[in-house]
Amino acid sequence: MAENVITARDLDLTFQTDDGPVFALSKINLDVAEGEFVSFIGPSGCGKTTLLRAIADLEKSSSGTLTVNGMTPEQARLARAYGYVFQAPALYPWRTVERNVGLPLEIMALDDQAVRIQRNLDLVNLTGFEKKFPWQLSGGMQQRVSIARALAFDPKLLLMDEPFGALDEIVRDKLNQQLLELWDRTGKTVVFVTHSIPEAVFLSSKIVVMSPRPGRIIDVIDSVLPRKRTLDIRETSEFLKIAHRVREGLKAGHSYED
Repeated sequence: MAENVITARDLDLTFQTDDGPVFALSKINLDVAEGEFVSFIGPSGCGKTTLLRAIADLEKSSSGTLTVNGMTPEQARLARAYGYVFQAPALYPWRTVERNVGLPLEIMALDDQAVRIQRNLDLVNLTGFEKKFPWQLSGGMQQRVSIARALAFDPKLLLMDEPFGALDEIVRDKLNQQLLELWDRTGKTVVFVTHSIPEAVFLSSKIVVMSPRPGRIIDVIDSVLPRKRTLDIRETSEFLKIAHRVREGLKAGHSYED
């Protein structure tokens, strides 16, 4: 049985603002096992990105417990236990593709930087674009550079915050397929935030459905789809059944609103 990479127990997170407290997360209980692809899905403002940021130690929980690879989020961050892919590629425009991918390697002063850079550019199908600058790439290619950068130091955990949300549907489909292939090849644990039901169902081995704020977990769905998938699987009865369960969970979650 795979060990847990992420464990949350009764996790609450409240932001203090000038207008009073904002209750972002409430009683989050979650296990993410090694090698899983887990998607957080819910309406805008439900706390799915906040939960991801708490895992990454970019936000601090108010109560409860949260561990990442058996450590506190702060310890995991300092140990560089994860790579993080933001909604926007966040590439340095004056750095080439290879120098953007190599940035964390420079900061960490790791050996074999050229080998690591090339290996991860191969993983995201960007071999031959090493000397290009971000402005010379499409939006989808820029996001693949950011994924290669997040993988450059070989973390076991990859955190992804709606990385394809700004892309058109055709590009998004292609990147979804490439991301699945990358997950299968690397065996990484992936936690992925999305507001797209088809994307969550297509990518995930487990789907976490969240309610409107304060974010609660409404349902956790273990996928019965095979690990190796093509886009055609979205037309199958198994896919549609999971999508229906996600949709019903999202509808039920709105009953929590005042």
